[in-house]
Amino acid sequence: MMQWEQLLSLKRQGDTNKRLRKEQDETRLGFEVDYDRIIFSTSFRSLQDKTQVVPLSKTSFVHTRLTHSLEVSVVGRSLGRIVGKKIIEKYPALKTIHRYHFNDFGAIVAAAALSHDIGNPPFGHSGEKAIGEYFKSGNGKQYKNELSPKQYTDLVKFEGNANGFKILNETKQGIQGGLRLSYATLGAFLKYPKASLPHKPTPHIAHKKYGYFQSEASFFEDLVKDLGMIAHKVDGEICYHRHPLTFLVEAADDICYTIIDFEDGINLGLVEEDYALEYLIKLVKRSINTNKYHALTTTAERLSYLRALAIGTLINEAAEIFLENEQDILAGKFSTDLLRKSKYHAQISDIIKISVKKIYQSNEVVEKEIAGYQILNTLLDTYCTATKSYHNQSQTAYDKLILKAEGAHFDYKNEDVYLRLISISQYVASLTDGSALQKFKKVKGLSV
Repeated sequence: MMQWEQLLSLKRQGDTNKRLRKEQDETRLGFEVDYDRIIFSTSFRSLQDKTQVVPLSKTSFVHTRLTHSLEVSVVGRSLGRIVGKKIIEKYPALKTIHRYHFNDFGAIVAAAALSHDIGNPPFGHSGEKAIGEYFKSGNGKQYKNELSPKQYTDLVKFEGNANGFKILNETKQGIQGGLRLSYATLGAFLKYPKASLPHKPTPHIAHKKYGYFQSEASFFEDLVKDLGMIAHKVDGEICYHRHPLTFLVEAADDICYTIIDFEDGINLGLVEEDYALEYLIKLVKRSINTNKYHALTTTAERLSYLRALAIGTLINEAAEIFLENEQDILAGKFSTDLLRKSKYHAQISDIIKISVKKIYQSNEVVEKEIAGYQILNTLLDTYCTATKSYHNQSQTAYDKLILKAEGAHFDYKNEDVYLRLISISQYVASLTDGSALQKFKKVKGLSV
């Protein structure tokens, strides 16, 4: 059974002494420092030019990864506070002895939610697939025999969550331990606390993807053990049950993309307005004020009202489900996302089905994802080829120019093949939609 006091650890990478909650400065609480460090990080700021729904969209009202992440953090803070209030009441020693406050739960979930997309490549989830395809079936497959099975799977199943964990914690020149977030926030961030193998071994929600690259394996082990997360074996490999607050981070993300991606689809004209409003009304029919709703005169006003009501409804629902299942969650016995247990699950599923058909598979999205595949494949191949030729002492003049122009951004001199390839993949993943397109044009000689 996991313990809340251990799960709420304020420890940071590199600490030698325990950080106690009762010794914290209330005006600069450690969990709130986490949020600030994420906000001011370069990786977070780059999300303003990364796809949420439509790649390379020039439409001002469509969400980017940055606006999406900010909204998820707001929803996450509310979820954390609601749950935290009840947890503090249930375990009074958290407050009376250790001085934890229910707002601490909100701060942890908000910070983890703020960073939940920080490792996502350009061009949405197609960006992850493009990187993976390069190593699975493109020129990158030549490296397979030089890598361990887990190392190779890190590349062919390139995962934004694992990349995010690397970004938050990786030591770089002058930056020891990355952003040095609290262990509680990092634990809540880890949606999939396992390595890339075994791949999807069970239907358990924590096994859907993976949460760390082999380059971060050592720190991952230190983190989960310090937090007291529960280990279990799957196909002979050690995996871990989730930090409980991860379920709230996931619920915040699920609520936002379900409702707000749907709203974007309506604003883009991909989903018919009357048709869409009808589905949102079904979701909030138990709490809608019909007189207030019918007094609204424009579609935008009605959509805004229904969106706010839907988000509020699902926040309360997710918090209630968490609290009802808290003991199973602490014991590692809860195996699905919170909203799957919701009484509104059918309505949520209907909205997501429409979003998939009308938005995620729309011609505008598909055409730009095709362009994204070509752009990322070209960049990966250019950088990997230049790096390989450097180590083989077979550089062409073009390879030398590429490394001169771009080599400062990835660890091409490293003798370890895996670390070179992960470094290159991470750099390509760090690019925004616009900068990836710009660099593609440069390596192809299409712009000067």
